[in-house]
Formats: sequence, structure tokens, C-alpha cells
Amino acid sequence: MNPFFADYSTPFSSIPFNKIKLEHYKPAVEQGITKAKEEIDLIVKNVSPPTFENTIVALESSGELLDKVTNAFFNLNSAETSPEMQALAQDLSPILTAFRNDVMMNELLFVRVKHVHKHKNEYDSLTNEQKMLLDNTYKSFVRNGANLNQDQQTKLREIDNALSKASLTFGENVLKESNAFEMHLTDEKDLDGLPEGIKDAAKATAEQKGKEGWLITLDYPSYIPFMTYSTNRKLREKLYKAFSSKAFADNDQNNTTIINELVKLRSDRAKLLGYDSHADFVLEERMAKTPQNVFEFLNDIQEKALPFAKNEFNDLSEYARKLDGLENFEKWDSAFYSEKLKKEKFDIDDELLRPYFKLENVIQGVFKTANKLFGLTFNRADGIDLYHQDVETYDVTDSSGNHIALFYADFFPRPGKRQGAWMTSFRSQKIKNGEDQRPHVSIVCNFTKPTDKKPSLLTFNEVTTLFHEFGHALHGMLANGTYASLSGTSVYWDFVELPSQLMENWCYEKECLDLFATHYETNEPIPQEYIDKIKESANFMSGMATIRQISLGKIDMGWHSHQMDGNVDVKAYETELIEGLDFYPAVRESCTSTSFSHIFQGGYSSGYYSYKWAEVLDADAFEAFQEAGIFDKATADSFKKNILSAGGSEHPSVLYKRFRGRDATPDALLKRAGLVPNQA
Repeated sequence: MNPFFADYSTPFSSIPFNKIKLEHYKPAVEQGITKAKEEIDLIVKNVSPPTFENTIVALESSGELLDKVTNAFFNLNSAETSPEMQALAQDLSPILTAFRNDVMMNELLFVRVKHVHKHKNEYDSLTNEQKMLLDNTYKSFVRNGANLNQDQQTKLREIDNALSKASLTFGENVLKESNAFEMHLTDEKDLDGLPEGIKDAAKATAEQKGKEGWLITLDYPSYIPFMTYSTNRKLREKLYKAFSSKAFADNDQNNTTIINELVKLRSDRAKLLGYDSHADFVLEERMAKTPQNVFEFLNDIQEKALPFAKNEFNDLSEYARKLDGLENFEKWDSAFYSEKLKKEKFDIDDELLRPYFKLENVIQGVFKTANKLFGLTFNRADGIDLYHQDVETYDVTDSSGNHIALFYADFFPRPGKRQGAWMTSFRSQKIKNGEDQRPHVSIVCNFTKPTDKKPSLLTFNEVTTLFHEFGHALHGMLANGTYASLSGTSVYWDFVELPSQLMENWCYEKECLDLFATHYETNEPIPQEYIDKIKESANFMSGMATIRQISLGKIDMGWHSHQMDGNVDVKAYETELIEGLDFYPAVRESCTSTSFSHIFQGGYSSGYYSYKWAEVLDADAFEAFQEAGIFDKATADSFKKNILSAGGSEHPSVLYKRFRGRDATPDALLKRAGLVPNQA
């Protein structure tokens, strides 16, 4: 029996992962497509005149089985994949793309949608959310080829099919390259400078693979500490070049051809639909609206940050020269000397703070923060099927004890999991048959694993990452919409980072840190002087960090803001795009684009600027909390109502203004980042 073909008889109707086998997915996808087509046929053949309910709502409600299957499959393909699952993804992707094209290019269906949209002024009784659904539905058809002629639609189908396959291949290549590299160390001298916990983790990794000594990998919890603390410059260089050359080396996983294919396909698709570029197409549905606005935004921040960044780089390279006589300051020296200079300036470093950030305590801390702000309680949920033994599950309830969400947390790296951190949903919130279907939300991270000697102790950066992803999770968990396509994080992509980046601010506040930051051995609370140092050092190298974000945004926009011919020297073009923004000597082996999964595998193409855009929003929004108190109930209630629960029910600028009383300005961000020149 295929478990997808019946209602789940599990707690909270959660996915029965233990019953699902790889061979269940394809038949379930095929059945889901068949059922969805039948549901759409009923809409098309309805003899009644098209209305919002019998056309727009009916279409929104279709494809539930297909969503059920694909939500499980593609989330696992990122978090717990295998070569067999990746092969199946390549098989399923064109099938799903063809079905989506069939729907979007269904002429009779579009006639009904167009009729409702044309007469939308007759629907004065529609709520703002319903008007948004109507507009989104109509635009979705137009933006996916409904107005094209038959030959053009055939071409669009070919492009979409090729895009889906190329994007999957890009991600597979990055994962293979990440898993393929190991730096096997057998001489303990090569571990000089590394904290004991990092040595223990490297030893445990080696033991898991049946090797003596220590293994350093490209997983962040292994890579970053080695680059930060290792005194062996040659090994830092080796590791840096391996990390920065992922999918750029001369082998079968080289992504340069895939990038050219992707950007040309995206460019051709946009042109076919009447847009000047892929960025023009994407930004039509973003707060930024146009590529010109994005470039102006990035250039404005760049202009303010660049002098600070140059001074920081000069100070850092001069510090390395004075300390160790280093005349050629390279990229593999940056983290090492930054940490030393930070320690010297502020008497603080990751290893000083790690003992106060035991993972289990930080998890409870973020739960307590959500409770104080939004009245949520997180209780361990037993009896939930897990896709991996590391995953934890929680029943989320409100202040009245009502079930709000099922929350999955997946924290540690493994070979079948892509790098980075992200939030996703296994089930969206919506109103179904008059009942509120609550969401199943997950965050996936790659934190330092516990060893036999020590628990998982996070760096402060990992603490902010957890709070960041949890902010996304809150956006999903507190969703309170009618339609899944407008619920939770289904918002403009330059607005979706607001809740996540806002949550990071609490990590710097004593009132929040006191909730969870205690020494894992002594249970002593984090000293006030450490909290002061965290705040004092918050802007350390902020100019360089800002320019790094600007450069990534410009790489993204460079690939997508004009027509591409598919014949670009990837490394040379990337170098051109960030001219003047990279202060280090060039590294022949390295290339950012070939492993830039956000824009070539994920959904951030023409949208990487969103992180900086949302920083303007989050800094401005957090000022409201600072003015009233960081746990002020009225401010939290307003943010919950107008942002977190509202989802995509209205335009984000309307929602933000309703919360803040005005539009956001960059003043708070520049002030917070210390990028405002000192006034004489």
C-alpha cells in the first residue's frame, strides 16, 4: 500500500516517513497529477459562469495529493538525499514541469480566470486576501505563458524542462564536491591552534569513516573553525582552495557549463515572455520592482560601506604584517587574523563564548523568546516518524493550549544533506473544509556535532543562525490565512527575510541571553562583561561583511539583469562584476558562482539583494521593540498580526507600514552597523 494514497493516521497527520520507500514517490506523483487534472477539468467544464469561488478558489484547492507527495520528496532531497533519490528527482522534475505548463497554458482554464479578473471590480465584497489571490492567479498564468501562441508555448515548455534539470544538476554537483574532499591529518602538530572541541570532532569524523587521526571536511562546523584557528598557513590555504573551488575544478562536477545553460535559459524565457531580462521578470513581483532600483540600492549601501571596509582591510593586513611579518595577506589568512585582532581588541572570541551556548540550551532559549513575544509553548512530540534519527519534533501550542504547528528541527551535517541552513514546510497552513489546517514546519542547519567528550557547543554566529531560521519558522507557524499560496512565508522574496533577520537582534540583548546562556559545566550565567563584549564587537569588520554581501548581490544581478548568450567565461565575468570590491589577491582556483546555490539551485535568482534589503526593514523594525522594550507585548502582538500571521495576504509595503506606522528607512541599519561617519 502506497502511504501517500490514504489520509495519514499519525499524530497531527504527520508524514509517515518510516513507511515511505523510494518506489512510492513516482506512482504517487503520477496519481497526484491525474487527480489534479480531473479537478481542473471540473473547473473548465463547469457550465456556470466563472466566479471567484468556482474558478479561482477551486483552482487554489486543486492538486492536494501532488503537493503532499512533492513536499515530502523535495524536502528530503535537500536534507536526506542519496544518489538514487537524486536520479529520481531528475526523472520526476520534467514530469512535474510538464504538468505545471499544462495548467498554466490551459486555454479554457485561462479564459475563466481572465473573465473573473476582468470583472474584479464587480467583486467589491472580496477581502484584501481574496483580491490578492485573484491578482496572483491571473498574473501567474500570464507570467507562465498563457498569452503566448502555440509555438511560443512549446518553446517555453522546452525551456522550463531544461531549467528544472539544470538546476538539480547544479545542486548535485555542489553536494558531490563537498562530500568528496577530506583533509586527513595524522600528525597532531597539524592541529596546532585548534580548540580541543574541534579536535575531538575531527577525530570523531575520522573514526566514523574508519580512519586513524583526524578528518577536516568542507562542512561549516569543520571548515570555519579550522580557517579561524589553525596556525598552519599551508593547510589553511589547501582547505580554502578546496572550499572556494567547489564545482570549478576540471572534473565531471564542474558547474561553469551548467551556469551558462541556466542563465541563457532564464534570459530566453524572460525574452519570450516580453521582459528585457530575467531580473526584470523576477523583480516585477518584488518590493524592489526593477533592476535599476536594486542596483541603486546596492550602490547606495556600497558607497557608505566601502571606506569603512577598506580601512578594516588595511588594518587587518597591517596587523598580520606586524604580528607575523606577513607581507602577502591572502584570503586564507582573513578569518585567522580577524579572530586574533578581535580577541586583542575586545578580549573575546568564539571559544570564550562556546561553553555558554550548549545547543539544547539555545533551543530552549529561542523557545522562551517565542513564548515571551508570542505566547508559544514547545513540547517534545513523541510518536512522530522521523526521516533521520537526528531530527527532533515539537508540538507548538498557543497561550490557550491550542495546537499551532508541528515543528521539526534537524541540526547536524551528514553526507546526504546540503550545506547551509534553511527553513521549509512539509505542510502549509490553510482553511480546509471550514477547518484551520495547521502547518508542519522544519528548520535544517549544519551545527557542530556533539562528541563523547563534549555536547554540541555553538559559536555565537551559529546562535544567530538558529535564531534566524527560527524567525522563518515563526512566519510559517503563526500563519493565519485562508489560502496556502498566500500563507506563512509565501510572500515577496525581499520581504521574507524580515522575520528571520529581525529575530537575530535578540541574540545581542542581555534580557534574552539571560534566558539560556549558561555555562554547560558550571551552569553559571554568561557574565555581563561577555554580553558587553558581544555588543561592542558586533560591528567588528562590519564594513567588509557588508561589501561581501554587496558583491554577492552584484554577482547575482550581473548574471540575470541582461540578455545572456550562454558563452561566458564564468570566472572572468565574476571578477569583472566585483571589481573594486575584493581587496585580496586573486586566487586562480576559486570561483563563487559555481557553488552559489542560492541563485542557481534555490529561489534567489535576481533576489540575493533581499538579505540587505530586509536588513533595512529588520533594523527599522527592531527600533520599535527597543523603543517599547524588547519583549513589549503590544509591539509583539502588532508584529505577529501585521507581519507573521498576515503572510502574503496584502502587499508587504502595506503590511509593514501598518506595523511601523511609516515606511522603513536605511538610517537604523547604517547606525546599527556603525557605517555612519563620526560627526565632528
